[in-house]
Amino acid sequence: MSARITDVREITKPIASLIRNAYIDFSKMTASLVAVTIEAGGKRATGYGFNSNGRYGQGGLIRERFAPRLLEAGDLADVTGENLDPDKAWAAMMNNEKPGGHGERSVAVGTLDMAIWDAVAKIADKPLFRLLAERHGREANRRVFVYAAGGYYYPGKDLAMLRAEMRRYLDRGYTVVKMKIGGDSLAQDAKRIEAVLSEIGSDAQLAVDANGRFDLETAIAYAKMLRDYPLFWYEEAGDPLDYALQAALAEFYPGSMATGENLFSHQDARNLLRYGGMRSDRDWLQFDCVLSYGLCEYQRTLRELSIAGWSPSRCIPHGGHQMSLNIAAGLGLGGNESYPDLFQPYGGFPDGVRVEAGHIVMPELPGIGFESKSDLYAEMKALGAA
Repeated sequence: MSARITDVREITKPIASLIRNAYIDFSKMTASLVAVTIEAGGKRATGYGFNSNGRYGQGGLIRERFAPRLLEAGDLADVTGENLDPDKAWAAMMNNEKPGGHGERSVAVGTLDMAIWDAVAKIADKPLFRLLAERHGREANRRVFVYAAGGYYYPGKDLAMLRAEMRRYLDRGYTVVKMKIGGDSLAQDAKRIEAVLSEIGSDAQLAVDANGRFDLETAIAYAKMLRDYPLFWYEEAGDPLDYALQAALAEFYPGSMATGENLFSHQDARNLLRYGGMRSDRDWLQFDCVLSYGLCEYQRTLRELSIAGWSPSRCIPHGGHQMSLNIAAGLGLGGNESYPDLFQPYGGFPDGVRVEAGHIVMPELPGIGFESKSDLYAEMKALGAA
């Protein structure tokens, strides 16, 4: 039998908000929503995908380069002939693309890759996490750690409002919360951190995220301040490609650090591990498959981690989406980011899934499980039926 991609659709949607981190505001942020239909093994399925927040919609690249290649690719059947091979689809998208210079290209491919894997798992009539576990000879772990990302700068947001936000996350069952730093002075950020720590007490841990804002001098100054607090991690202090800065920071910050969400290939990940001074016993890697060419490439990234002596359990991806939840459950990652109040309807979990003691339990839903997140699926279904 053959397997083909018969339809690809994209729409660019606003996810605008007045929030900001240390580097950007989200007042004009967009995201691409895609629907990819495949026919394989006598079955037909439509899979859905979208790009993670922080990178804009990729409609131009998708429509002009990558969707046409998928539609022109012909037979993409796997070895069984009963399903589509995502790696063949990935190769078709990357045909005639030069290496390096990943840029926004990696986001466009990753968005389509999400939809392809969703459709493939639906053809197999399995949750994606179970399909991945089977392919890698692993046991799936339905219980996945999640943390609440928030603490953004917002007009008029004072310390009381910041504390109340973090308390809401604890009330929902989270045991780790995250806030932004670097968008104000060091002294003011110290006050914000102390306010949150006084609010959460021993009920949770706090992670802080500078979104790549600092030069080395500032990153070290913050490290000297932050090391006095019991933090879960100190995230992305400097430019994501400044491996020397990241390596130098380890000399001043003995606690856990995290980075990787803005590295978009397995080669970038390998360079981080070679030159970034990351410590496999305490640090965290945040590669986001949707921003970095998709799950096909993410599996190559995990192989690079294994070669370097890192466990996949040290990966907690950026993005807060159900795709990474499935990868975490299927491939043994350490957990996933989550946005309880932001970037809706794209963030969060299927309806009825609740956080308990900092974890969620993956439901047994075919594909990625979008159909059981009613607010998101309403938009997806409209695109798929357009």
